[in-house]
Amino acid sequence: MSAIASSSTVPASRAVSRTRLGRAGRIGAIVLGFILVACVATLPWSAGAVATGATEMPRYEASNLALNLLPPVWGTLDAAEVARIEEARAAGQYVPGRVLGTDKLGRDVLARLLVGGAISLLVGLSAAAIAVFVGTVYGSIAGAAGGRVDAVLMRVVDILFGLPSILLVVLLAVAVDGLLEQQGADLAPAARQTINIATLLIAIGGLSWLTMARVIRGQVMALRAKPFMESCRAIGVSPARQFLRHLLPNLIGPIAVYAALAVPAAILSESFLSFLGIGVREPVPSWGNMAADGLGELNTVESRWWLLAAPCLAIAMTLVSLNFLGDELRERFDPMRGRRVA
Repeated sequence: MSAIASSSTVPASRAVSRTRLGRAGRIGAIVLGFILVACVATLPWSAGAVATGATEMPRYEASNLALNLLPPVWGTLDAAEVARIEEARAAGQYVPGRVLGTDKLGRDVLARLLVGGAISLLVGLSAAAIAVFVGTVYGSIAGAAGGRVDAVLMRVVDILFGLPSILLVVLLAVAVDGLLEQQGADLAPAARQTINIATLLIAIGGLSWLTMARVIRGQVMALRAKPFMESCRAIGVSPARQFLRHLLPNLIGPIAVYAALAVPAAILSESFLSFLGIGVREPVPSWGNMAADGLGELNTVESRWWLLAAPCLAIAMTLVSLNFLGDELRERFDPMRGRRVA
């Protein structure tokens, strides 16, 4: 009786843990969807043009130095700050919103946070897509070819694993920046920013595929030993058809899991590099350079902690949500799941 009771309680406890994990995955998906919608759907407002005197600028870039470092809506304005706002309105000057206050240049922090989130998510998703694509192709070739081809390809992966990836990204970003400086005034600021962001996502994605390549190689080698793959080879199915019709559908699980876990790593790398001033640069915002600016406002005289807390909280919520979603995908696509429950 005790053996029967114990055998019946173990699957139940595991079923409860899977239910909890599923709930966490749903919460992560909801929070991540909210962040995506908030950052992307508000771009017409946050990146829309506003009048600043005789010129028009994007809202996230528009500034009024007379209204710098205003507190957010939950803060209290003193008489001097109220006078500054009224004076700016009377003069027809640009008055930034106060939902999250203004930064040291008098720019709307909320607009910059939303645009910065869109840019950080774009870089993270693009870099993860590059890593997944390169890792899948590279690992599939190594696992399917086998022999010397596999040995050479994986030794290249081992060498790249031994190199400091962040240092390589920094060196590549500095080298591209040096080339852009040689161009001088020939490049428009928008083109310079586009090249910097493209270099950043290519550098992060181009060095994040190594783990993916190893995982896919192992999966391909295991699948090639299965009876259905031996049947494909016996009846003369072409290698391309073997991969597209038989191997790739069985690789969707590992690819989905790694993609969900690669996105937070790419976002964290971009935020770290932007925090150091190497990634996305002013005046274009990202969560990383906003955190770097907010760090300077922490002092013992008058601490404006919200300038640091807002981007850091956005990064934390995004990374936790993506990790919850990745755990859910890993649980759903785990090939040993049914064997453990049985």
